[in-house]
Amino acid sequence: MTTDTPIHRPIRSFVVRQGRMTPAQKEAVSVDWPLFGLALPEAGQPYDWNRVFGREAKRVLEIGFGMGGTLSKLASENPQADFIGVEVHPPGIGRMLARAKTLELGNLKIFAADALDVLNLAIADASLDRVLLLFPDPWPKTKHHKRRIVQPEFVELIAKKLKPDGFFHLATDWQPYAEHMMTVLQESPSFANLFGEGLYAPAGFERHTTKFEKRGEKLGHAIWDLIFQLNH
Repeated sequence: MTTDTPIHRPIRSFVVRQGRMTPAQKEAVSVDWPLFGLALPEAGQPYDWNRVFGREAKRVLEIGFGMGGTLSKLASENPQADFIGVEVHPPGIGRMLARAKTLELGNLKIFAADALDVLNLAIADASLDRVLLLFPDPWPKTKHHKRRIVQPEFVELIAKKLKPDGFFHLATDWQPYAEHMMTVLQESPSFANLFGEGLYAPAGFERHTTKFEKRGEKLGHAIWDLIFQLNH
């Protein structure tokens, strides 16, 4: 489903947890990947999304779509826009493929790959209208903070891939990570906080509630949403 890439990344923000795939998920990966899946291209050859989707439209990328609930709803409810998903966990990929087939989502493509590889190899600069990063692994232990995906270099990479006035929407249920995200984004010269310096968006602003979020709420976790717009 992916190709080898020349990008070296010694520290990853995720650990692939294989989990148990259901027969339906396995079948979806086997049968439906050619319909919705994309392989990483060769270096220097990012995808032409107008050619991939056969039209010109707004483009939304979700990094780490989990089991695909949020992204599949967005794609189903917004047929005028195109959606691109990235995930590394096999059960989530299988579930998303099954959802995409059931909902006949012609405006959805997914990668089974590292998000940094996708951004560097597959996404052209200034080609996205919005990027979603909802509930990434917070890596709560101090010794693991270096594994958090939200770092200055990552934020500037997102900025390169967004169109002028594009949006970066993040969410977490881990307050220390929310504060870390806010600090990194506020210090970026490329972004401005849509709600004002140091302010969070209303929880769930312009997005669906995720399965992970519902589980966190049952445990009493608060939710922090951050929305930053690319500076002019």
